[in-house]
Amino acid sequence: MAEIKEMTIPLRAAWNVPRTRRANRAIIEIKNHVARHMKKREDEDIWIDEAVNHYIWSRGMQKPPRKIKIVCTREEGFPLEVKLLEE
Repeated sequence: MAEIKEMTIPLRAAWNVPRTRRANRAIIEIKNHVARHMKKREDEDIWIDEAVNHYIWSRGMQKPPRKIKIVCTREEGFPLEVKLLEE
């Protein structure tokens, strides 16, 4: 049985690093937020969908979005999946 959570992740910490590292930091913040709120186990990995990556990098490295809405899915035997919330 899959566990599914919708969440809005604030990416304000990505703006506290130099301009040339903001998009990279935003991806790290997504991984940290998902690990904390989904209670990631030691044997699990986090898989971020390509659409999330494109959304973060859509305005370039220096101007990532301030927040992002995602859907996180956990299935037994698979990594935690992070996908964009389709509205």
